[in-house]
Amino acid sequence: MTVVTRFAPSPTGFLHIGGARTALFNYLFARHHGGQYKLRIEDTDQKRSSQEAIDAIKDGLSWLGLEGDGDILMQSSQAARHAQVARDLLAKGHAYYCYCTPDQLVAMRERMKDEGRKTPYDGTWRDRDPATAPAGVDPVIRIKMPRDGGSTTIHDLVQGDVTIENDQLDDFILLRGDGTPTYMLSVVVDDHDMGVTHVIRGDDHLVNAFRQHHLFLAAGWVVPAFAHIPLIHGPDGAKLSKRHGALGVEQYREMGYLPETLKNYLLRLGWSHGDEEIISEEQAIAWFDMDAVGRSPSRMDFQRMQNLNAHYLRQSDPVRLARMIAPALNVSDDADMIERLAAGMPGLTQRASTLPELADAARFYVQRPHFPLENPKAAKLVSGDGPAIAKDFADQVLSTLSPWTTESLHDAMQAYCDAKGLGFGKVAQPIRGAVTGSNASPDLMEVLFVLGRDECLARIAAVPAES
Repeated sequence: MTVVTRFAPSPTGFLHIGGARTALFNYLFARHHGGQYKLRIEDTDQKRSSQEAIDAIKDGLSWLGLEGDGDILMQSSQAARHAQVARDLLAKGHAYYCYCTPDQLVAMRERMKDEGRKTPYDGTWRDRDPATAPAGVDPVIRIKMPRDGGSTTIHDLVQGDVTIENDQLDDFILLRGDGTPTYMLSVVVDDHDMGVTHVIRGDDHLVNAFRQHHLFLAAGWVVPAFAHIPLIHGPDGAKLSKRHGALGVEQYREMGYLPETLKNYLLRLGWSHGDEEIISEEQAIAWFDMDAVGRSPSRMDFQRMQNLNAHYLRQSDPVRLARMIAPALNVSDDADMIERLAAGMPGLTQRASTLPELADAARFYVQRPHFPLENPKAAKLVSGDGPAIAKDFADQVLSTLSPWTTESLHDAMQAYCDAKGLGFGKVAQPIRGAVTGSNASPDLMEVLFVLGRDECLARIAAVPAES
């Protein structure tokens, strides 16, 4: 059997962080078993679906590298097929026409509630002759669920064996009076037609699994394996909501998180492999399976995610990072500046945990300091005899130093300090203020090396004598 999984979001909003984790688990499970991972957009609710949401979902999945195998199936395009399955079930006696009016259904739900019954429909038209139907009512088609008084058990790959009494399962609608299929019908037909072998989704769909289980059987199809993943909660243990912070994948992208960070973090929300925290995609594919998914909800830890992002920034390709922050620094089309930023990444990534922080830390590489400096601590570095010391060092050392390396720069500065009887910081700090405009920066020798001789000399020369 070839494993086939699917991720099937409804396009009613952004790609939720929980949806992204579901997509990731489907992707990893399929890859681990050498199978296929497919995408389906469940856009049957045309009133709530939007092209904007569809585009946002596609963009979020693409950013995460979870686009899916083959073309994306738009569920609405299969409506005729869904309706035909409902009519086939009707012809085989597994479904029936129901002529209840909306008012009758409201009254029925109230009565069932008063009687303590758990289903909203009492099967009024299950065994009645359609010939007795009232005129002017467009009937719906309902499935015949089991009425033997027994129970249904599903072996869930995460939850284990889950049982529900059959009297809790009502004869739900397959086809509405206007001929449009319901979500429950569309999902089952699409899963069958797509060859889905494993349905991996949030445990808020667990009750639906029992209805879908019987619909698969009624259609004469193989029931896929189910795996229902606990939902993600906020740090306080409550259901994840806006008050906890960002919910959409695109928000984390805008906040400066890398896709590998988000995938690694979401992987560890509810799944574990020993004490491993940093897990590459290759490792995840090799290790992932449903038996290591926990049954309890996971809690978001935003600080942990930020720390993880800092790790991936340090591990990322410098040129890639330079190109990612270039738009924020207005140098996207400047190849020389991007090259300079890339050269400075080893030091810059030690001081940032998100891309905006990285861009702020790198700003001095593309913008010369403006004097007088606004930062009081930085201004102090280029006050008093600081400018004179910096300019003398530039004239005596930097202008002729060869080779231009971090090692030679350090050795030359140390030799200058020894010759002048000055402490190392007495020389280094004014130069730091002159070339970066700040009192804090990556290693000064790295900064001087990356900026290059001409740029360093120009910046030091620009410092006013009395700054």
